[in-house]
Amino acid sequence: MRPDHALTIIGGGLAGALLATLLARRGWSVDVFERRGDPRVEGYAGGRSINLALAERGLHALRLAGADGAVLRQAVMMRGRYVHPLQGTPGLQRYGRDDSEVIWSINRGELNLVLLTIAESHGARLHFDHALERVDFDAHSASFRHHAEAVSHPFRALIGADGAGSTLRAEMAKVRPLGERTDWLDHGYKELEIPPAADGGFRIEPNALHIWPRGHYMCIALPNDERTFTVTLFLPHRGAHPSFETVQTGDDALALFREQFPDALPLIPQLRCDYETNPVGHLGTLRLDRWHLDDRAVLLGDAAHAMVPFHGQGMNCAFEDCVALADHLQRAPTLGEAFAAFEAERKPNAAAIQQMALENYIEMRDRVDDADYLLQRALELALQDRHPGRFVPHYAMVTFMRIPYALALHRSEVQRGLLQAATRGIATLAQVDWAALDAAVEAQLPPLDAVA
Repeated sequence: MRPDHALTIIGGGLAGALLATLLARRGWSVDVFERRGDPRVEGYAGGRSINLALAERGLHALRLAGADGAVLRQAVMMRGRYVHPLQGTPGLQRYGRDDSEVIWSINRGELNLVLLTIAESHGARLHFDHALERVDFDAHSASFRHHAEAVSHPFRALIGADGAGSTLRAEMAKVRPLGERTDWLDHGYKELEIPPAADGGFRIEPNALHIWPRGHYMCIALPNDERTFTVTLFLPHRGAHPSFETVQTGDDALALFREQFPDALPLIPQLRCDYETNPVGHLGTLRLDRWHLDDRAVLLGDAAHAMVPFHGQGMNCAFEDCVALADHLQRAPTLGEAFAAFEAERKPNAAAIQQMALENYIEMRDRVDDADYLLQRALELALQDRHPGRFVPHYAMVTFMRIPYALALHRSEVQRGLLQAATRGIATLAQVDWAALDAAVEAQLPPLDAVA
C-alpha cells in the first residue's frame, strides 16, 4: 500500500464507519480512531438518540457500501406523517404517492454497530478508546488519550467525522481560522418513550412518523423495531408557557400532556420519570467558511455542517458527503485537490439543507393541520400528475431523489410561490385557474432532468 493511499478518520460514528468502508473497498489503507469504547462489546454510548430517518440519499450510500440489507432489516417503514390535532380526527399525510416513496426509522446505536462491523470486515483498522487531544500538522502526528496513556499516530491526512463538537475542527482552527459560527435554536427537546402494547405489538400505527403540532411547539414519535416509539417533545427553552422554563417537573409534564396531548398521555406510562430523568437537549446550526486545511485535513458531516433534525436529513447529508469525498479522492490527482473539490461541491448543498431543516420545523409544528397547507399539498400532488418531471413536490426532491440540495431548495421556492398564488382566496381545487397555473409551471420550471 502506497503511503499516499493511507487515510486516518477521526470518529467512528455513522459517517466515520461508512466512509471507512467506502474507502477500504476502493483500496485505501484506513485507520479509524474513536474516543468511546467498542459499542459491539460495551454497548452503545452515544449522545443524542433521536431516531434517524433514512431516505434515498442515505440508502444510496449504504448500497455502495454493501450495508443496505443489514440496515433495512432493523428499520421500520414510515409512509408519512400521522398528524394528531388537538381538535379533530388524526390522520395520515403520505410523504409520497405510494409505498415506493417512504422513509425508514432506524435506531442510531443499531446502525452504528452494523456499519462498524462492515468497515472492519473490509480491512479498516478500528482504534477504540482513543480520544484525539492535539494535532501537529507540520509533523503529521496526531496525539490521542488511550485510557491513561498518551499515544501518537503518524498520518498522511486526517478526515474529521467526529461530530458537531469536533476536536479535529478545533485543532485545524489553530492553524487557520475556519470562520466557525453556531446559531442555537431557541427550542430544545426532551426524549420520552411509548413501550410495546401488552401483546408485544405497537400501541399506535407503526408505519408513520407521528406528530402532535401545537403552533410554537410539538411532540413527535418514531417507531422502533422493538415495537416501541421514541417520543421527542420540542419546546422553547424559555418564555411563556409551555417552555422548559415553565415545565420543569414530571408533574408539570403530566399537566401539559393532559391539556395539550391527551391522546398521547396514556401511551407514555413512564412520562413523569422519563421527563425528570432525561436531560434537555440543545439544537443548533453549525456553519464554517472553510472545511479543509490544504492536503492535511478535511471535515464532513456534523463536524462541518451540523443542522437541526427537522427534515430528517442530517445523517443522509453526512452519508452523501462520504460518497462525494470518496469519489473526489478517487478522481483527483492530489489529496489537496480532492479536499478542495469536495468542499466546493458540498458546501452550498449543506447550506441549502440547513435552511430547509429550519423551515421544516415551522411546517411540522405549525402548518401540517392548517387548511391552507392541506389545500396547497393537494394542489402540489395534482401538479405532480399534470407536469411529471417538471413539478416535483419539495419533499420528494429532498427525500426520494438525489438531486443537489441547492437545486431542490431553488425549485421549492419557485413552486411555493406558484402554490401560494394559485390558492389565494379559494377553498377547493375546483376553483383553481388551471390554464394560468399550467402556463406558469411550464414557464418557470424547466424539466428536472434538463437541469439536474
